[in-house]
Amino acid sequence: MDSTISSEDFYISEITDELFDRMKGKSYKDDCNVPREDLRYIHILHKNLEGNTCEGEMVCHKIIAQDLLEIFEELYLNDYPIERMVLIDEYGADDETSMTANNSSCFNYRVISHTTKISKHGLGIAVDINPLYNPYTKIVDGTRIVEPAAGEPYLDREADFPYKIDEDDLCYKLFIEHGFEWGGSWTSAKDYQHFEMPDSVADELRAIY
Repeated sequence: MDSTISSEDFYISEITDELFDRMKGKSYKDDCNVPREDLRYIHILHKNLEGNTCEGEMVCHKIIAQDLLEIFEELYLNDYPIERMVLIDEYGADDETSMTANNSSCFNYRVISHTTKISKHGLGIAVDINPLYNPYTKIVDGTRIVEPAAGEPYLDREADFPYKIDEDDLCYKLFIEHGFEWGGSWTSAKDYQHFEMPDSVADELRAIY
């Protein structure tokens, strides 16, 4: 491991009682079917756009924890800019608020709209990176939906702006190498911030839970 990487800065742990108290009723809803024991807390360092070192934290499913640690170590060593990475519970587990703050996150329990299926964020196997600058967008009944709404100026993916993820981006390359799929490659919608494990992995977990 590179000498600039310390196990005190980059590590994985189980969900402590103290951490669980921060999550209960927020990202870990009362009806959450994912056992606390299957989740992991990861602590990392990341650089912001100014090159300053920041502490980062994220909750994810245990099956991707090591992958995320390796990805974020590599991003840090390459000075890849991530503006903010705090638990989504700091925003009351509200996606729009967290995304507008350009907060990178993973686990947030919910089911897919109009279904009883746990979403990939709800399973802790989907990660959003620098979401303000890499919004989700879809045309619904002739109207363009943009999430977060403040991300609309960044729908022009030919433009040059900070934090932009595309297929030449190191973040994209690392997530793909680790078996994730990118929402920016979707056809019916675009989710430029979003990296997720394949449907087959999600279906296996849903069958358990």
